[in-house]
Amino acid sequence: MIHLNLSNEEQLLVNSESEKRGKNIVVAYLLCIFLGDLGIHRFYLGRKGSAIAQLILTITVMGLIVSVVWKIVDLFLIPEIIHENNDQLEEQIVQEVISKRS
Repeated sequence: MIHLNLSNEEQLLVNSESEKRGKNIVVAYLLCIFLGDLGIHRFYLGRKGSAIAQLILTITVMGLIVSVVWKIVDLFLIPEIIHENNDQLEEQIVQEVISKRS
């Protein structure tokens, strides 16, 4: 996302910080595939409430079935979650850059 009120140097800084602080889709998928039943990928993505719920569900036999289905659904949701997270992070970084101008 290009912010018109930023100089080229500021935009480069925003892009660099966004890449450094942002979530990685490969990491999210690996966590989901290997530890998804425990909700570890949701902790990584900053979704602590649903991560705790998934972790608790995994403890029960019936909940384990629900958790496996939830993990499969998450495989399709991960790209959008990361996109939203990284967009919010970029906006935060832009505000940090703008506030440092003064």
